[in-house]
Amino acid sequence: MTVPARILEDSTAASRVDSFALRHALAQFPQGVVAVGAEVDGNPEAIIASTFTVGVSLEPPLVTLAVQHDSSTWPKLERSGSDLGISVLGRDQNGLCRQIASKDRANRFTNVDYQLQGSALLLQGVPMWLRTRVYDQVRAGDHDIVVLEILDLGFTEDAAGLVFHQHEFKTLTPLN
Repeated sequence: MTVPARILEDSTAASRVDSFALRHALAQFPQGVVAVGAEVDGNPEAIIASTFTVGVSLEPPLVTLAVQHDSSTWPKLERSGSDLGISVLGRDQNGLCRQIASKDRANRFTNVDYQLQGSALLLQGVPMWLRTRVYDQVRAGDHDIVVLEILDLGFTEDAAGLVFHQHEFKTLTPLN
């Protein structure tokens, strides 16, 4: 389906692009999916995000994450002042992704294997994990851009990641 971009007649740049068209246009860009988590007041907390950016800086090692202002979990993670775990989800973990993103807060971590590194919550069996802490945060429209400093990491070289593309979960295959 081709969705034509709709430019509105409003004079402010922020409102000239139709948000529906923008959401569908941006869905054409495949993105990895991560769980960002920590133990907060003795309980596991996490958000799911596809707005994770790697390679922001090597010195110091930095990555970014964009978090919606209306997230009910991010303020808990942010206020905790703790280290945060970033778990890059694997190709077979779309069910886990949906469970952690669920509105059913009581069962988000039912039968979920994770470990804590300090307070950073790291999911087991993921292709890559990072233990991070907030380095900086910038308000940007309806999101905050959170810059995270990497404190520790682990990965499996041959593991395939989960991808969010065109409003659904997918996997990648080599072009051989």
